Order: sequence, then C-alpha cells, then structure tokens
Amino acid sequence: MTAHPANASDLLSTFRNRQARVAVIGLGYVGLPLVKAVVEAGFTGLGIDIDPEKIRMLHEGVAYLRHFDAAYFVERIGEGRLACTADFSAIERADAIVICVPTPLTKHREPDLSYVAGTARSIAPHLRKNQLVVLESTTYPGTTTELLVPELEKSGLRSGADFFVAFSPEREDPGNPDYGTQSIPKVVGGADPIALELAVALYDQIVVKTVPVSSTAAAEAVKITENIFRAVNIALVNELKLIYGAMGIDVWEVIDAAKTKPFGFMPFYPGPGLGGHCIPIDPFYLTWKAREFDMSTRLVELAGEINTAMPAHVVSVAMEALNARFAKGLKGAKVLLVGLAYKKNVGDIRESPGLTLIRLLEERGALVDYLDPHVPVITMTREHPEYAGRQSVGVDATTFERYDITLIATDHDAIDYAELVAGSRLVVDTRNACERKGVRSDKVVKA
Repeated sequence: MTAHPANASDLLSTFRNRQARVAVIGLGYVGLPLVKAVVEAGFTGLGIDIDPEKIRMLHEGVAYLRHFDAAYFVERIGEGRLACTADFSAIERADAIVICVPTPLTKHREPDLSYVAGTARSIAPHLRKNQLVVLESTTYPGTTTELLVPELEKSGLRSGADFFVAFSPEREDPGNPDYGTQSIPKVVGGADPIALELAVALYDQIVVKTVPVSSTAAAEAVKITENIFRAVNIALVNELKLIYGAMGIDVWEVIDAAKTKPFGFMPFYPGPGLGGHCIPIDPFYLTWKAREFDMSTRLVELAGEINTAMPAHVVSVAMEALNARFAKGLKGAKVLLVGLAYKKNVGDIRESPGLTLIRLLEERGALVDYLDPHVPVITMTREHPEYAGRQSVGVDATTFERYDITLIATDHDAIDYAELVAGSRLVVDTRNACERKGVRSDKVVKA
C-alpha cells in the first residue's frame, strides 16, 4: 500500500465505496458507453460534451449512436443518477474526470492533439484539490505527462500533490455483442504511485479486471501496440490476398484452413481497406513519436501503405470485372456500394474505406449510390465532407438490378445476400460475404 496524504485517502475510500461523482468528457463511441458503465456500477455520472446537440438528444431520449438505448439515459437523468451538460464548470463537483475525446491525424498525417489540449484548458479553471483526472484517448507514449499535466497545472495546482493523473486506454469495440465496457480488462498507468492506486480503485468498481502498469507512457504504449498488431496483420493478409489471387488461390479458403491449427496462428481477414478511429490512425502516432528518438518504424509504415492501397485495388478489380462481363468501362456505370460503415453491424463511418471507394469510383465517372441499413444518412466527416447528407437507398424487388455492379464493402448481417446476388448483374465482394452465407454464383467476383 502506497503512503499517501489524507486527501488521497479520502478519495480512495470514495471510489471503493462507489460514492464518487465521475465525470466523462466526450460522449461519443467511447465516452457514452463509459458513462453508462459508471452509472451501472453505482456511481453518480456526469456526462460533458461540447456539442449541445448531443446533450439535447440525451435529455430528450433521441439516439445518436444506434446501438444504445436512448431511453436508458433519460431514465437515469430523471433519477438523478446522471447529469449531462456542455458546461465545464460542472466538473468542480466531480471526484474523477475521465477524458474521452478524439485524437485524429492532421492532413499531413501527424498527431492532432488539439482536442486533448483544448479539453485540458477547459478543465484547468475548474480543477480543484482531491480530484483524479484520467485520459483515455489513444495517443503516443508521453502525452499524459508532457501535454496533459502541464496544461492542468496552469490551474496553480500540482499533479501528485493537489490532484492526480492517470492514463487508461479505451478498448471499446462498438457493436461487439460479447465484450462491452464492463467485461473488457482495463490497463491503467499513473503519473505517480498514488495516482495509479486511485485509478485502479476507480476502475476496479467498473470493469471486470484492472491491469496496472508502471507508468502512463507504458499504458499509452499498450494501446498503440494493440492497434499496430492488428494493422500489420491485416496488411499481411491483404498482401497475401493479392499474391494468392494472382496464383488462382482463394485467400479466404487458406485462412479458414490455417486457423484449424490450435496454436501458432491467429486469423485476420482481408478487406477493402482499414476504417474506424483506431487502426488507420494510431500506428502513425508511434511513427511520429519515434522520429524524436531518431528511430524509424519501417514495418508499421509499410503496413500502412499496403492497407491504404486496398481501395484502389478493389476499384481495379471492379473495372476489370465490368469490362470482362459487359465490355463496359466504369465511366457512366451505375454502382451500388453495399455497407458504408467501417465494420459490420454498426453505423460508424469514421475513416471508412467505403467513403474512399465512392470517391475513387466517381473520379472514374461511375454513378454511385450506397445501401447501408445502419447508415441512413451520411454525417459530416473530416476527410469527405462533400458526402454529408447523402441517403442510403432502400431495398425493393428491383433495387439490385438497377445497377451494373453491386460492390460489397461491409458485410452487415442485415443484408439478404441471396436476394442481393439473385438480383444483381455483377457482384464484387470484398468481404467474402456471399460465400460465407452459402451463396455461390458466377456473378460474384472476390476482391
């Protein structure tokens, strides 16, 4: 047990007895499930977001994340167990403050920590003694101590004496029915031993298991490592897809057979590119930081190049298939993109390769619509703001036959693939969705 001042002892007891008020800043794909878990653990929750529209929707029971029951938040607000606001002064009442804001890349593919820095500057005027501040946003090793702590100390208070700082990387997997916030172990690193003990005590009440590490930098590195592992392995199977395809070998058949080995192999699957807020972005945070130490990240950067090239490969396959079947080019061709979200069964389009596919197809003169039951309307995105407001087509008896190509970019379970194949003139399948559903046809081309 670490020796600590009386104020830290009081805070520790408040966490262990679940009597604390826990503020979560940033009510998106990470923050919203976290504040829900906080309330379900018995704490009083405080949700803060700079977007007043989100706050309005939470109070009125309107879902802005489709996989969450909006009524739950209205009920907890009504019971007094949760408050939601855009006013940062509310954090003065909090015992713990958890930051869950975006960490994107700039147009030059460098870390954009403006949201973290801006949040810290908004917290500082309202920071008081005896509070724990936890950063959950994915970032490069060193961010917590090099950026967050100095910004918070502009309050005149000192980390490790007046308030305490930790890092605990988010591990959300939106739409995963098996693993929610509470059932995923939480890695925790503290800026000092007392901060670590406090953060562990807090998360011990919320999640199934906490995994303490030696520092905030180590915790930051854990999250980067997890996502680099996925990015590199996805790049590997994407490259194998190209090589085996040239040999006439089906990479999905190979992977399915290889994964029967009970040791030494973990299946990853190819696709039309990487999407979501983590895998396409996080590896480049390490690449950027490594330059400070005169180190290169050759494997990471090569994986990024391979994955980034996948949408262009898909368009090339579609173009060749269209020409081979109908002696027709992409210019003027009607294309239906099926699945705009970056992963199956969710409505998240952040960094989705589907958006890149639309751009590449339209640049070649194709007329593109999309079908996605989870994305009825394209919302504003950083990379493709021009698509905001486009709407998904509906499905009727003639939907698929109206297009020259049906291009499956995301394999949502809500799609009837037998109906899709039967109605389509030509199917380009980037996810092996048709075969996995038992639908085989010479109209289907894998990409």
